[in-house]
Amino acid sequence: MTTVHNHTISTQYLKVHPDQPEPELIAIAAEIIHRGGLVGFPTETVYGLGANAWDQAAVARIFQAKGRPGDNPLIVHVAEPAMVRTLVSELPPLAEQLITQFWPGPLTLVLPRSAQVPDEVTAGLETVAVRMPAHPVALALISAAQVPIAAPSANRSGRPSPTTAEHVLADLGGKIEAILDGGPTGIGVESTVLDLTAGVPTILRPGGVTREELAVVLGQVAIDPHVEGKGVLSAGGGLLAAPRSPGMKYTHYAPNAPLILVEGEESRVVEHILTLRARYRQSGKRVAVLARAETAGYYRQHHPPEFLAVLGGRDELAVVAARLYRTLRACDEAGVDVILAEGFPTQGLGAAVMNRLRRAAGQNIVLV
Repeated sequence: MTTVHNHTISTQYLKVHPDQPEPELIAIAAEIIHRGGLVGFPTETVYGLGANAWDQAAVARIFQAKGRPGDNPLIVHVAEPAMVRTLVSELPPLAEQLITQFWPGPLTLVLPRSAQVPDEVTAGLETVAVRMPAHPVALALISAAQVPIAAPSANRSGRPSPTTAEHVLADLGGKIEAILDGGPTGIGVESTVLDLTAGVPTILRPGGVTREELAVVLGQVAIDPHVEGKGVLSAGGGLLAAPRSPGMKYTHYAPNAPLILVEGEESRVVEHILTLRARYRQSGKRVAVLARAETAGYYRQHHPPEFLAVLGGRDELAVVAARLYRTLRACDEAGVDVILAEGFPTQGLGAAVMNRLRRAAGQNIVLV
């Protein structure tokens, strides 16, 4: 057990077995939750920053620790499906079907909220987002705390989400009471958020459960226009409406350096990135390139960049998802001045990968 001192809070760093977490360490974290404290913990997607969902003051501390805008709703994590009924005013049969099919797992359901859910959790919306994570440490923590746990990703707001406990410590050490280190996460991008309060089930954020998988169960699945950057931004780049789900802000998941995303036919993407890289280097900038496995050789041949990361092949989207956030953080650690990233196919997990890359790029998207 390590304790990190910073500011006024001592952050306990608790190393736990990812598959069989030690009950005594889980008990320490659960007691912190009961006292109104904050705990970073692993899920199968990314690390979450948890507080007692019933405790308004504790939930408010999440926003303070992250620097998170108050209009950005949180996801509530449960350890068993029965917990959901305390959070919602009704549980439609379709929700029960999805729970049976996909829980525990990376699927968040947006449902009508119960009156007892604090406004701080829902950002004042009449809905609540709920999921049951598929990670032994997360489930053990929620079970030991015996309360639903509100938890966004455990990073500073707008930054790449954390996929290791070290990422959490770097962003939030000294601001939260404890971090449960259960090793690196598996999926690497957040859960899919599915709104069941609309006429047609609608994806608000693509994630670990794909649209194709949902369609097998639901038939028709809509995608909110914001997912591909449509209908959310004003001419000045501001939000036209309050976000209905985490990750709907116009820039999110962003590294320190500006990220330029280049999408289009493969050869034209490579040519454009090579041109951009030469231009930035002439002005003295340190450039990182995030490439597909199929194209990485071109960048190595033409004056290798200071930082070249191979995210994975066009048919290895699960690998790309798992590597994405840690690669963005590695760019920060390398101190690059600009990041040039290739686009990926949008089928399956590629939809989540491209959603995160587009959010990280903000307005810096080039179509070639």
